[in-house]
Amino acid sequence: MKTLVCLLLSCLLSQALFSAQPSISLSAHSPALKVSPRHYGLMTEEINFSYDGGLYAELIRNRAFMDSVSGPVNWFVSTSGTAKVTQSLDATAPLNAQIPKSLRVDIVDPVPGKAVGVANEGFWGIPVKPNTTYKGSFFAKASASGPSTLTVALVSTTGGTTYAQALVSGISGTWAKHEYVLTTGNVSATSDARLLVGADSPGSLWLSMVSLFPPTWNDRPNGLRRDLMQMLVDLKPKFLRFPGGNYLEGNTPAERFQWKNTIGPIEQRPGHPSPWGYRSSDGMGLLEFLLWCEDMGAEPVLGVYAGYALNGTYTAAGPDLTPFVQEALDEIEYLTGDTSTTWGARRAADGHPAPFPLNYVEIGNEDFFDKSGSYDGRFAQFYDAIKAKYPKLKIISSIGNEQPASLRVKSRTPDVLDEHYYRSTDEFIAAGKQFEAYPRNGIEIFVGEWAAHEDASVRPWSAAAKSLPPTPSMKAAIGDAVWMAAMERNSDLVTMQCYAPLLVNVNTNAWQWRPDLIGYNALTSFGAPSYHALAMFSRNVGDELLKVVTADTTVQASATRDSATRKVF
Repeated sequence: MKTLVCLLLSCLLSQALFSAQPSISLSAHSPALKVSPRHYGLMTEEINFSYDGGLYAELIRNRAFMDSVSGPVNWFVSTSGTAKVTQSLDATAPLNAQIPKSLRVDIVDPVPGKAVGVANEGFWGIPVKPNTTYKGSFFAKASASGPSTLTVALVSTTGGTTYAQALVSGISGTWAKHEYVLTTGNVSATSDARLLVGADSPGSLWLSMVSLFPPTWNDRPNGLRRDLMQMLVDLKPKFLRFPGGNYLEGNTPAERFQWKNTIGPIEQRPGHPSPWGYRSSDGMGLLEFLLWCEDMGAEPVLGVYAGYALNGTYTAAGPDLTPFVQEALDEIEYLTGDTSTTWGARRAADGHPAPFPLNYVEIGNEDFFDKSGSYDGRFAQFYDAIKAKYPKLKIISSIGNEQPASLRVKSRTPDVLDEHYYRSTDEFIAAGKQFEAYPRNGIEIFVGEWAAHEDASVRPWSAAAKSLPPTPSMKAAIGDAVWMAAMERNSDLVTMQCYAPLLVNVNTNAWQWRPDLIGYNALTSFGAPSYHALAMFSRNVGDELLKVVTADTTVQASATRDSATRKVF
């Protein structure tokens, strides 16, 4: 039995709807084409506090005291009565070579039974929920006369309420890792909370890598936030494009996503500056991305650094580029190699013996910004090296047909072109037939970033956009739906596509770009209208494309069918 599940009519803005004989005709007799099995996917990068303060469930901000060289930002002293507390960054007592500074805390004249020390308010508050168990850890050492037992507590920002508390003993004169558990009772949910680490005895104390996690998706250590993961899983994504975006490139080559620094224990990860104005802890490392894919049932689409940074620095093709090419080959081996390989063995040592599936690798990101013209040569060097070792992988060029022909790759034929579209709803309606004109020459199109905004005069990157909400309105969702219908109609060509950005922390000063698909603060999360438009498409798509003909209307439509159930969408 054929069931019409949904037919989206995107019509708010078009006077053409009122023409004499508008019509939409659907032919269900025989499929016109096969639908790409990779509709629909997700794209991610560290922007808008998407990982730290977002999907990555760590609740402590600046846990390694690396966010600023000037002082322990996001940490402050917590004292009581006559007690005196000071805090300072200490380069003379590093945890290790990767974490070269620690936090020194000096406590004078504390009151017995009243812990004083330092506190962290997390990312715009630490969420306290009733009857919830939080797991944490820290590294610590103390002076000879310093405290041997520390109090760790979730307290209100005024200090008047203690939601949960634990004692950690065994603090000595050498660095050691200590774990603790905090369990709340029947308290009211609030984000008006902080984590206190302190003592009721005097002396000097050093802290490093102070961490606290709520319950995570699949209860995985160093894991992901449950409510956000549920929203992503509900979209039924076929792939995840990671790690970005500008986040892949960094402002400088040294600030790129250096994947080898993001694997292993978190105390071995130094973190690095994000191009969006804050530091990334790299708690969300390469393996965490891959486990994220696995948890969603999505395949990874891996972006590799290709020798170009956002400040315009580039490494020309040739010997100087070779180390970056090898870095990419090693990364692919980490994903796909068996345990007899160097990096496959490292992945197994990190806790995942089985290889991950990989079909697509993208060379760089938006390399049309490289005004040197070096991308053609850089792409060719990566293409040749990857194809030689992994001939079945499809290689994506980060420059597509939406860019001038002079910028596109010519020395090699990419398997896929990545095209990015940030347009107003009106512009998406006008461009609905765009892909019909593309040649079917075997080169796939990956729309690796797209999103509608409401007004063409207020672009996402403009200063005026900051005066708008970070998540889009229903008008933008209509533009998104029009564009999804266009891509779905042409899914023989547009084989993959994903909205961007995916996530946004909606607190003031937490976000740098709008519109965004999913908004959240410390306690709650929500899907924008565009999220629900995407969910409608991603949950209702078949494997056969049916022919749809429209006449005398600018309404956009698409129809697919599940060949097994015969259900029509």
